[in-house]
Amino acid sequence: MIGAIAGDIIGSVYEHDPVKTKDFPLFDSRCRFTDDSVLTVAVADSILTGRPYVESMREIGRRYPHAGYGGSFIHWLYSHDPQPYNSWGNGAAMRVSPVGFAFATEEEVLHQGQKTAEISHNHPEGIKGAQATALAVFLARAGHDKHEIRKQIKQRFEYDLDRGVDDIRPGYAFDVSCQGTVPEAIIAFLDSASYEDAVRNAVSLGGDSDTLACITGGIAEAFYGEVPFQIRKKVKEILTPDLWEITEKFCREKM
Repeated sequence: MIGAIAGDIIGSVYEHDPVKTKDFPLFDSRCRFTDDSVLTVAVADSILTGRPYVESMREIGRRYPHAGYGGSFIHWLYSHDPQPYNSWGNGAAMRVSPVGFAFATEEEVLHQGQKTAEISHNHPEGIKGAQATALAVFLARAGHDKHEIRKQIKQRFEYDLDRGVDDIRPGYAFDVSCQGTVPEAIIAFLDSASYEDAVRNAVSLGGDSDTLACITGGIAEAFYGEVPFQIRKKVKEILTPDLWEITEKFCREKM
């Protein structure tokens, strides 16, 4: 899960100032955590405590009102009666990586992935994006090779994964949809040689960079193993103590 948060932090600088190269400073002085990290931690908190996803997400999300939420999500976050709003946005996928680490079977990962999404992002594409991301993390953690991960995600979700980062990059632009983010983030992982390389791939696409790198980073951590020490150290420095405490506890107890 630290891999997802690190991806968000690394990509945060380039969300509105995109780059089309892998040659960029990994941690810019302007790096920060965004709503991707806050809500990833909220999902982890729910898994740790047994609280419903909606409760953890609203309680922790409200601690950070300026994290960068979309307008519809802000309304949901502060509503007296929060209802799903049929969103297909990539917010469903950016927060789900703890599910792929915490649960023991594909069926439970898919079920829990849907539960994390449908409280707000109940459009079929929103649910699909969350499930695909969670399953990719689970398969990577379970020791499947990239060929098998590509095959299973393609077959189950019908995403076009027969492309490479170099094919996508020239024509790719900012896209907040699951259907325009999740396949590309998975490909950034599939085309990588290491955790850092995967995150650099994701950012270099020039899109919604923090969310792309968050999704990619979670899968890459599951596949390559523990995130490099210097990256983990920067995550701890940048996260607030309360968010780091939940993150560290989740990694200790569920990963």
